[in-house]
Amino acid sequence: MRIIIANWKMNLLSKDIDGFCAACVAEYKAKPGVEAGIAPPSIYLKDVKTKLGNCGVKVFAQNAYFEAKGAFTGEIAMAQLKDIGCDGVLLGHSERRHIFGETNAALVKKVKAAREHDLLPVLCIGETLAERDGGKMFEVLREQLAVLKETGPGALVVAYEPVWAIGTGRVATVEQVREVHAFVAEELKRLLGEAGAEVPIQYGGSVTPDNFSELIQVPHVSGGLVGGAALDPAKFLKLVQQAQ
Repeated sequence: MRIIIANWKMNLLSKDIDGFCAACVAEYKAKPGVEAGIAPPSIYLKDVKTKLGNCGVKVFAQNAYFEAKGAFTGEIAMAQLKDIGCDGVLLGHSERRHIFGETNAALVKKVKAAREHDLLPVLCIGETLAERDGGKMFEVLREQLAVLKETGPGALVVAYEPVWAIGTGRVATVEQVREVHAFVAEELKRLLGEAGAEVPIQYGGSVTPDNFSELIQVPHVSGGLVGGAALDPAKFLKLVQQAQ
């Protein structure tokens, strides 16, 4: 399976969302083996779900908490996401890790909680430039993927996003992507057995329609987690078409 997800991060307003969703409803044509999704800010999740209707584009939250309910001001429960019709949730994005201190221990609980509520978890991994240049890239990625030892097999997408390529305009070379995705694919099989071979591995980091047609042909690249380019519905739909 290939999957393209537009991560809007903390961008867009209602007026922008109206046009974006209208474009998806009018132009998105689903094809077997390829899925498309949008991860809007949480305040707009229900609005996006309603506006997309039955067009086939899925809706993902950008984060959620692992507790079922309780006194956790500002957090959102997996059950609440499911209640408004979400299909999945991004977990462990580098911005959550590096800005907000999200830990691997928390991610174990989040992946389990997402699965318990029939939400597709998208586990994000990626190294910083210092970690890559310091020769620690594979060590970092192995540690981030190690949460799967505790979650076990189940519904899952992995998104590899080198931190140094997010929003910088700098894209990993085809050879760099090939090397890392081959490593991740082997780690998934080591951790999850044969089930690991079925896990889609997205690439993210300054993805655009200009470079994605080449990236999507790299072995073990099963889609994209896209930031800036996916704020434009025409570019988002173009990326989906390239994956199809």
